[in-house]
Amino acid sequence: MLAIKYKMDLLRFLTAGNVDDGKSTLIGRLLFDSDSVSADILQAIEKASKGKKGGMDMDLSLLTDGLRAEREQGITIDVAYKYFTTAKRKFIIADTPGHVQYTRNMVTGASNSNLAIILIDARNGITEQTSRHSIISSMFGIQHLAVCVNKIDLMDYSEKVFNDIVASYKEFAKKLNVKDIVYIPVSAKLGDNVVTPSDKMSWYKGKTLLQHLETVEVANDNNLTHARFPVQYVIRPQEDTLHDYRGYAGKIVSGVFKKGDVVEVLPAGISSKIKEIEVAENNIDEAFAPQSVIIHLENDVDISRGDIISKKDDSISVTQDVEATVCWMHERPLSVGAKFIIRHHGKMVKAAVRDVIYKINVNSQDKVEGEKQVSLNEIARIQLRTASPIAIDTFKNNRANGSFLLVDENTNDTVGGCVV
Repeated sequence: MLAIKYKMDLLRFLTAGNVDDGKSTLIGRLLFDSDSVSADILQAIEKASKGKKGGMDMDLSLLTDGLRAEREQGITIDVAYKYFTTAKRKFIIADTPGHVQYTRNMVTGASNSNLAIILIDARNGITEQTSRHSIISSMFGIQHLAVCVNKIDLMDYSEKVFNDIVASYKEFAKKLNVKDIVYIPVSAKLGDNVVTPSDKMSWYKGKTLLQHLETVEVANDNNLTHARFPVQYVIRPQEDTLHDYRGYAGKIVSGVFKKGDVVEVLPAGISSKIKEIEVAENNIDEAFAPQSVIIHLENDVDISRGDIISKKDDSISVTQDVEATVCWMHERPLSVGAKFIIRHHGKMVKAAVRDVIYKINVNSQDKVEGEKQVSLNEIARIQLRTASPIAIDTFKNNRANGSFLLVDENTNDTVGGCVV
């Protein structure tokens, strides 16, 4: 049977910027102008907008500010996810907070996103938070940035203001590890260049924000070179008719697997060969990321949840000494000697912090050495020692297999997000 063709029609993106730069309004405008808001929600937003101080126009930011506390404080305090679809693509939006104390929320949004919208207020230009959000996006593997210069209407739609901000950002972006950056002048409140082209900026010849989101090519971001298949579930039916059935279910996180491939089960290092690849009770000849499949091997192998099936001799590190960049997400500081559980795909491994090598100034990317504690929202390079080996890649070579979570072994709270 021919392999199932996978079409990359889903884009995950986040919005980031200073408080009051208009992130929630921008998302609301995207949803509203793309006809992605139901009639009953529109009625509720219209009613809420009329009740706000001094306002009769519809407040589109309310489409994302769903928590009462958010409205009371006037800020978005968590990562708010929204979903919408156009004729060309499906989208998942992460609206991340602008305050510096919510860096961990920004990291949460960045960890699963293909693209980041960096919002800049045309009146203020590049700020410390602009740098912080851009660096975090780059640090956590986002390869596509859409730099939206918002509130351009408040600067009389000035081409010079836009060009000056673009020039400054391009100079700053030289330190970023990002392959694709576009610049769009917008007014989220009035709708200029968000979904429909603006008739007030004839000097701008590029795409609207939605046109860019619908057409940006992210399929090539998938790593199809290094084949990785973390086992989520071992299928052994307790039925006489399927007595010999043994399948390994999960999602291919990177690479391509074909029937007949010689593979290795890690971290044990046991070799075997793929006998069958199954999708929806059909056998296929090959499968690739991010398909969910069942893999059958030619010989019975001792495999558990969290083990990784990889092609034989494919470069992957099996180690107990892991050096990683962590974004610390807990009020109690991380310190040398602390013990945690590493959650890597489905695998849970105990680990201890051997060293805090350096902390990272996320505004400048400078290394800060000599400090051995990491506080809430700080980012640092740490050395971990695991109780048993894990199979892991560097984040640069394989984003899908180069990250993990740190979990408090007593409370089961997630306390850190790490990239190798």
